[in-house]
Amino acid sequence: MRLLLIADTHVPKRARELPARLWDEVAAADVVVHAGDWVTVELVDELQSRSARLVACWGNNDGPDVRARLPERADVTLAGVHLTVVHETGASSGRDARMSRLYPDTDVLVFGHSHIPWDTMTTTGLRLLNPGSPTDRRKQPFCSYMTASLDDGNVTDVMLHRLDK
Repeated sequence: MRLLLIADTHVPKRARELPARLWDEVAAADVVVHAGDWVTVELVDELQSRSARLVACWGNNDGPDVRARLPERADVTLAGVHLTVVHETGASSGRDARMSRLYPDTDVLVFGHSHIPWDTMTTTGLRLLNPGSPTDRRKQPFCSYMTASLDDGNVTDVMLHRLDK
């Protein structure tokens, strides 16, 4: 099962639309995971209509229309992997231990908010993934997203992809 991981799209505030390459990835993915900060419900609608399956949550920049459509926390089991999607995880200092305590039954936690790509494994075996942002690199050298594969309880082929604006 092929996953596309995105967060912090901020359309249309930080970009008019998602990059064309990202739409190609949406078409190729079995599941699109979005970790919040959509900004408009129109992007939720478009991504939902163009995805085979969407698993998503809202972020701190999302208003009542997006929050009415999406949960603050999304949980799903795919190919034997328990995935949790949230927007914020707090400060990077102590994140691994804090998330292990908060999500003891989760295998992979996908999060956003910082626009900083993140891929770590905690001592409890929790995988933390932040795909960065495909539209707003902030202080990062490039915009980004992630892809991953799930198979029989395993997470493989996690890749960070660079997007040049």
